[in-house]
Formats: sequence, C-alpha cells, structure tokens
Amino acid sequence: MFVQMKKTIVTEGNADQVVNRFSGEGIIEKQEGFIDLTVMVKKVRRGDEEVIVMIRWESEQHWKQWEKSDAHIAGHKAKLGQPKPEYIVQSESSLYNIKAVKKAAVEAK
Repeated sequence: MFVQMKKTIVTEGNADQVVNRFSGEGIIEKQEGFIDLTVMVKKVRRGDEEVIVMIRWESEQHWKQWEKSDAHIAGHKAKLGQPKPEYIVQSESSLYNIKAVKKAAVEAK
C-alpha cells in the first residue's frame, strides 16, 4: 500500500474550505488502484487550523499513474495563474510506503 499525505495550515475558521474541496465528488474515486481518501482536522481551541488529507493507493505505481493522468494534470492546469487562497498559511505533501498494518483482533458487535 502507498499513501500520500497532504497537510494544509489555514487561518482560524477556514478548515471547512479545505474539507469541502477534498470531500466532494471527484475523479480520483474512479482511478485504478485508488483505495480511499480521508480528511482530518486537527483539534485546536483557537488559532491556525491544520487539515490532513490521506490518500491511500494499492501501490506506488497506481499513484504514479494518477499523477501522470490527463485528468489530474488538467485539474492543475485549470488553476495555473490563480493566486492561492489568502486563508492558506502553508501546505506540504509527503509520500509513504506502508510497512505494517494492525487490525482489530475481535470485530465489534
């Protein structure tokens, strides 16, 4: 399994902007090897908010196919020249190879 993690720091009150962007219907769900996409918001009392998007793929090769796909490239080209939203403080992306996974020993009833 292969995972891409996207971390976006936004100004207070704007986490839902990122959540909505990644949780709506899209084309990634139709890509071969796509497992799932999870959107998480770090629990904070006040101040900047952190949103993590975790995208799981069956393999690194499947992720590479997505990155090189016409649909993915077209989506990024459509945003060329547009300024990033003012509420975004910082964003970064990281890639991981999954080496171990533990599952519940007993299924919940």
